[in-house]
Amino acid sequence: MKTVPFGGATAPNIIAGMMRIADKSDDEIRALYDAAREAGIDFFDHADLYGFNHPGGGVHHCERRFREALNLSGTERSEITLQSKCGIIAPKVFHYDNSYEHIVSSVEGSLTALGTDYLDILLLHRPDALVEPAEVARAFDDLEAAGKVRQFGVSNHTPRQIDLLKTAVRQPIIVNQVQLSLTHAPIFTQGLASNMIGYDDSVTRDGGGVVDYSRLHGITLQAWSPFQKGFFDGVFFDSPDHPELNAELDRLAAKYDVTPTAIATAWITRHPAGFQVVLGTTSPQRIADAAAGSDLVLTRPEWYALFSAAGHTLP
Repeated sequence: MKTVPFGGATAPNIIAGMMRIADKSDDEIRALYDAAREAGIDFFDHADLYGFNHPGGGVHHCERRFREALNLSGTERSEITLQSKCGIIAPKVFHYDNSYEHIVSSVEGSLTALGTDYLDILLLHRPDALVEPAEVARAFDDLEAAGKVRQFGVSNHTPRQIDLLKTAVRQPIIVNQVQLSLTHAPIFTQGLASNMIGYDDSVTRDGGGVVDYSRLHGITLQAWSPFQKGFFDGVFFDSPDHPELNAELDRLAAKYDVTPTAIATAWITRHPAGFQVVLGTTSPQRIADAAAGSDLVLTRPEWYALFSAAGHTLP
């Protein structure tokens, strides 16, 4: 398993996301966890929101299911990285909340649900238009001082939103989790089609160069929904919407003796920004398939061929 720079250390370039375990049995969750560990993945991504709409679930539901199914020993807990997110409020009135009170209470809930004394990383799940950077800073300071959160980051934030937080937050922002797949790649397409009139790909959608900004400031980018066609509208594998892409995925899969899942993973990990791919699957086999792409280095022609086959503009 290839590693990438991460907050002064290193971490695997593939992460196991726990968003979809709400309705899984203890045995299924353990099988998913074991498959990840066997593949070299020791990094698990959560959020307080995950499982909120599951019957009998609620906020922190997936975190609780993770704890109940695994019952990790102290030694096993120390061997893994637990990351969680807060800031999206779904019940009743959907909104975002990055206030001091919500950040601190969410972390307390995550610690209880996960059965741990600390989170390795806490991310702000979405930008809050009403954010007060001083409140975020106070929450981060208190959580760090209490030993409840070790490092901090964001998700779905633009460079300017990160700069705003940094006017008050003293801890390094070490992560930005953003949506990225072969077919949903505005953080790549805008830079390549910049200044080209008449092309949708030339429109800036990421707040101004989130990839370049992250490389300049030592922020690790995490790619969520790495196989989605767009925003939660299904995967691109075998999709009639993307025949050229699937043909190219199949060709490269045959060349490297892996699955198309491995090739789609390798397309993201090939980028020199050092992405981590966040898998949302509940299939142990899909985890193994993706892990096969961790060390696979596509050539430049292969990377760009996939980019073009996905329908993006190369001027």
